[in-house]
Amino acid sequence: MRKELYTEIDVAASAEKVWSILTDFARYAQWNPFIRSVEGIAEVGEWLTVGIEAPDGRRLRLRPTVVTVRPREELGWIARLVVPGLLDGEHVFRIQALSGTRVTFIQRETFTGVLVPFLWPVLRRRLQAGFEAMNAALRERAEAVNERLAD
Repeated sequence: MRKELYTEIDVAASAEKVWSILTDFARYAQWNPFIRSVEGIAEVGEWLTVGIEAPDGRRLRLRPTVVTVRPREELGWIARLVVPGLLDGEHVFRIQALSGTRVTFIQRETFTGVLVPFLWPVLRRRLQAGFEAMNAALRERAEAVNERLAD
């Protein structure tokens, strides 16, 4: 079984600026309403500790492995519930440059495993709003930085 969450948002900032915000894990608590903390480094094969706070207030701590790092383009990790194939979530953040000063920021998570049919309604309800809140907060932060630089 396979299910996917997908969100995107246009941001008036460069791919480099959005990438720097996305990979500055130490500052997530300052701006990110969904992924409240990330400990570790964005390098393929590294383990992260990710603290999530869903819009309904539920908290979750994950230990994903970084699977993709393409600076200014894509960061991806995979988290597993206990053992592979039970419930796996591959989370991808993609930055698509539209111009030198505009990007589309995409957040996608693909869930696979035997528990997906049972957990999908809860996962979709709790996570979709969190993705959208993070996207909006990232846009606000990136565009605010651009406004300060223009002044």
